[in-house]
Amino acid sequence: MTEPSFIPFHRPEIGEEEIDEVVGTLRSGWLTTGVRTEQFQNEFQSYIGARHVLALNSGTAALHLALAGLQIGPGDEVITTPLTFCATVNVILHVGATPVLADIQPNGNIDPQSIADRITAQTRAIIPVHFAGAPCDMDAIWSVARKHELFVVEDAAHAAGTHYRGHHVGADCFPSDATAFSFYATKNITTGEGGMIVSKQDDLALRIKILALHGISKDAWNRYREEGSWYYEVLENGFKYNLTDIQSAIGIHQLRKLERYVQERTRFAEIYSQELCDLPELELPSPVKDGRHSWHLYVVRLNLEMLTISRGQFIEELRKRKIGASVHFIPIPLHPFFKEWVHLAHNQCPVALQMYPRLISLPLYPSMSDEELRRVIIAVREVVEKFSKHRYLPVGPSSTVDNAISSEGANAL
Repeated sequence: MTEPSFIPFHRPEIGEEEIDEVVGTLRSGWLTTGVRTEQFQNEFQSYIGARHVLALNSGTAALHLALAGLQIGPGDEVITTPLTFCATVNVILHVGATPVLADIQPNGNIDPQSIADRITAQTRAIIPVHFAGAPCDMDAIWSVARKHELFVVEDAAHAAGTHYRGHHVGADCFPSDATAFSFYATKNITTGEGGMIVSKQDDLALRIKILALHGISKDAWNRYREEGSWYYEVLENGFKYNLTDIQSAIGIHQLRKLERYVQERTRFAEIYSQELCDLPELELPSPVKDGRHSWHLYVVRLNLEMLTISRGQFIEELRKRKIGASVHFIPIPLHPFFKEWVHLAHNQCPVALQMYPRLISLPLYPSMSDEELRRVIIAVREVVEKFSKHRYLPVGPSSTVDNAISSEGANAL
């Protein structure tokens, strides 16, 4: 009997369309920012409903450019969440500003009341992060921002495909100053490495475009298209953040699949919730009320008082059963680089620190098969049954797992 293979925490789905587009790019003779990047931008602009978009080499670059474009710098404070990847805080430091951490709500998103409590005369901006693909309470955040005349830059690294109040995160109908998306390999769509920034502000968009490519007045593609045009001027101390046509070739077709990806992620999340909801040892993610969850992550919280093992041991038990899992995230105050600020009263985040030891992200991605989804559910149930203090749970498989996966009308997983 063949031993089952390891199910990784994430596996990107790359089809023949992406491969053919990349090959076409390589054969075209133009590899850096060009026609395919322009096409990717145009299609993303149409998809989101944004006035200005710019493709970049990472979501981190998008956040950095937003702060730099808004001229946030030394002496300024920027409020963000402790439950995020370090890049969100790093970019605040890159522009010379001071990061301030507001605590989180039970769903992992930043708490608007905690934001309000930590505003000072030096506060210039707020960076909310749409954790796991669930939209933040943006109405409350915008209300706080308006009251104190603050910029809002949304970190939408998890939120390609997320809706808030009927519109895509980053759409022009919303008042945020800029929104940053990530297309890293594990994200809802990927270009390998890459990102996109969107904004409704004409002046900000122009400054970001200049800063993104060395601070020069024209990019290489425009100089190439305008025959005889060789002159350019360096207007600012800029960066090298442009996205290549090779990456954009992947992104074009990933974007066209995004709606299907969100549907499949949503279906997987619903099956997880249906098949694990009877386990009191687990706290499952809640559906969103004011939008569409894109289910970048399916994050469960262990009720450790009901288990005889720690979160790390739980992950190791899953690994023994050939299931990959991860943790999102190690809170910012626990990283050594943040020790300079961790003791300050305005950086105390007890909710985030209490939640951290309980967090586990289960595999959730469109390229998962029916059988892989079933194996993850069975493995989680086995670990809970083995290490529950109550020892009363059925191991499974649940009689409804196969029915849920094969229900009529479901997309192929």
